[in-house]
Amino acid sequence: MGRTSDAKERLLEAALDLIWERSYGVVTIDAICEKAGVKKGSFYYFFDSKSTLAVAALNENWIQDGKAKWDALFSASLPPLERIRGFMQSVYDGQVEVKKEHGKVLGCPCFSIGSETSTQDEVIRAKAQEILQSQIRYFESAIRDAQAEGSVPPGDAAAKAKCLFALFEGSLAQARIQNDLDFLRTLPDASLDILGARSLKVAA
Repeated sequence: MGRTSDAKERLLEAALDLIWERSYGVVTIDAICEKAGVKKGSFYYFFDSKSTLAVAALNENWIQDGKAKWDALFSASLPPLERIRGFMQSVYDGQVEVKKEHGKVLGCPCFSIGSETSTQDEVIRAKAQEILQSQIRYFESAIRDAQAEGSVPPGDAAAKAKCLFALFEGSLAQARIQNDLDFLRTLPDASLDILGARSLKVAA
């Protein structure tokens, strides 16, 4: 039996890394193939365009990595405000590690690629929207639970979730543009302030 090729997986990983660190517009198929160690003919065996590859890379990153992290951070076993605060702290901590590795703040790959291509490529825009909408629902669920326990004032949980998500992604975008982690340091407290949350007691 012949050896199973991992060329497709390497292309997906290379595409996400390069597009995240640089941009969708400047990264070429040749550069992706070179980083992945895959011949161009093999690229076209799996994907018919850079757009198709970008969509697949975003989807793979969410299914194989992102969703599991969000599930853990927003676990129903955690108090709702701790879910939100813990997630926002993880955003800062994660970008600290990214900056150590890459020398710069890179923000959110899905948001970055989606915002860059939204007026140019409908397929990528739709995939980015699908993933980002899934993420907003984590916030909405936590807010509804916080309202149920009385730690967040009543109101439109869906609207509050969108506001909180805008704070999260907007702060990441600013941190990337300015290459400055300070935009992310106050996310945990700012999130609770926006929600009008009552005092949160974090276990020592």
